[in-house]
Amino acid sequence: MKRKSRKLDEILEIPVELSTNTPKVTVVGFERLLIENYRGILEYQEYFVRVNTYIGIININGFNLQLEEMTSDDLLVTGKIDSIDFETITDDEDT
Repeated sequence: MKRKSRKLDEILEIPVELSTNTPKVTVVGFERLLIENYRGILEYQEYFVRVNTYIGIININGFNLQLEEMTSDDLLVTGKIDSIDFETITDDEDT
């Protein structure tokens, strides 16, 4: 069933992030970061923000970071962004 819905999404040219829970990260310069399809904010300080997504965690490092706009699906982080890194979710139950 998933294969058929993906094929339909391709035919209709629906972006992957709209039909799945895959996050979309858009960086504008060094001062704006938009995250679409996020689940929640794990940690927020003016130099560090951790954002939970459906596939892992996004870590944002910088200075004077602010959560400028938040909706249930989108998050805009502003400030001087130094680095962004990703932590993938792994299943440790099998070990």
